[in-house]
Amino acid sequence: MMQSIYSAVSAMKAEQTRLDTIAVNLANVNQNGYKAKRVDFKDALYTAMRSPVAADNGGNLLKGTGAVVGATATDFGAGARVATGKPLDVAIAGKGFFTVQGTDGTTYYTRGGNFDVSVEGDLRYLVTASGNYVLDAAGQRIGLPPNTVPAIAPDGVITAGGRQIAVLGLVQFQNEEGLLAQGNGLFAQSPASGAPRGAVSEVVQGSVEGSNVELSQELTLLIRTQRAYSLASKALQTADDMDGLANHLR
Repeated sequence: MMQSIYSAVSAMKAEQTRLDTIAVNLANVNQNGYKAKRVDFKDALYTAMRSPVAADNGGNLLKGTGAVVGATATDFGAGARVATGKPLDVAIAGKGFFTVQGTDGTTYYTRGGNFDVSVEGDLRYLVTASGNYVLDAAGQRIGLPPNTVPAIAPDGVITAGGRQIAVLGLVQFQNEEGLLAQGNGLFAQSPASGAPRGAVSEVVQGSVEGSNVELSQELTLLIRTQRAYSLASKALQTADDMDGLANHLR
């Protein structure tokens, strides 16, 4: 009887994780460059109640112990491209990431291309909406001349005042799903992702990439998850009631 309780609790915990993931996706449906998350499940431990090699009519009865979360994966499919007309907004057409530098000096990667300018004394730097420095192909911060509007070519070349000032640091990875999510649309390299290499994708100035969250799909999954959670909770209640009856037998 206790195994029934354990299996129901395992299912509730797994469905709660999926509910939390859906909530995060829905909260970021309008965030530029956001990549939807999904929860993958796997079977928990199975116990052989009857040996599959026994001579008992070849019977094989397995007892499962519920479902558990196998992994939380990221969907790196492209989001819808939205034209903004702002010269500092840049969208990547195809695979790839912008290279940025966090406030702690660590290099990160993002698809969010709604850039801005950080004025620091006499210097002006290209930064992301959250204040991270955008890096060029050489890994250096991109400085902008004062009183100029930069033009960004499809190959990432940035010109201002009639001269080239930098090339956007666009990179891609052999295994995108191996990147480590850092929050706020940032990803970090890992041994599973491999080293970054130059991307062959083009960029589009005056546009941003929206979130790739499919609202209708998330709402449908939300309903299914709520029903699965409710079913598991009812199974838990039933197992608990049966336990109570057994404990009060005279």
